[in-house]
Amino acid sequence: MQLARVVLRVQSPEVVAQFYVERFGMTATASEDGGEGIVLSFGGQDAAIALRPSVKGGYQHQRTDRYWKIGITLPNVDAARAQLCAAGVQVTEPKQFADIGYLCHLHDPAGFSIELLQHHFEGNRADNGGTEPVQPFAGARVGQVTLRVADLDASLAFYQDRLGMALLSVQPVPAYGFTLYFLAFTDEQPPNRDLKAVENREWLWQRPYTTLELQHFDDGKPVFALPASDEPGFAGLVITNAADRAERLFDDGGGPVDLLR
Repeated sequence: MQLARVVLRVQSPEVVAQFYVERFGMTATASEDGGEGIVLSFGGQDAAIALRPSVKGGYQHQRTDRYWKIGITLPNVDAARAQLCAAGVQVTEPKQFADIGYLCHLHDPAGFSIELLQHHFEGNRADNGGTEPVQPFAGARVGQVTLRVADLDASLAFYQDRLGMALLSVQPVPAYGFTLYFLAFTDEQPPNRDLKAVENREWLWQRPYTTLELQHFDDGKPVFALPASDEPGFAGLVITNAADRAERLFDDGGGPVDLLR
């Protein structure tokens, strides 16, 4: 199976799609079934972003939302940020966040959070002697889709045991009181069998497929919210190559997960 799409409802899909095309070099296509509005893709094994029209507008991300962000992984965060800033996009200063990664953040026109995550930690990026692509997003992909979870055991049971995703990395962030869990549809094994090993992380950021990132707060949090069906926000995940399992499921947090053949 493959994590093929993250579905977002937005008030103006055309405006948001233009941002992803112009700023990240993604390709926009109409949904084949007409039900997902516009589909944006880097054209690789990674997940696409499906934009569906929302009746209501005014999306505002809250820390109590089930959905957090997408992460775009790429070779050079500094070059990508410079290009975006030159185009008038507001992007935070890149920094090495703990022993997680070298990253920065921005928002699309609808207000959805985007993280730019470099393949290598700060100071570890190889000097390619000027051979890197002129276009900083040439090697980009949707590396992560991030959900917040209240019941970790139930979430892992759903995505690992029921859907068959592999847990590739566990990344505690004690300074901020949460732990990150990364899962994917893959047979690959991380370099170190210890899933908490820091050495696995740069390997993870270079995978060609999209990982599902689960953020769990160590002290426990209340149930995270999903938008109503007529509101902008997260509308679910689409998993393809599901053989004869074409159906709609709901994860432990109520998020829709569509399995398609």
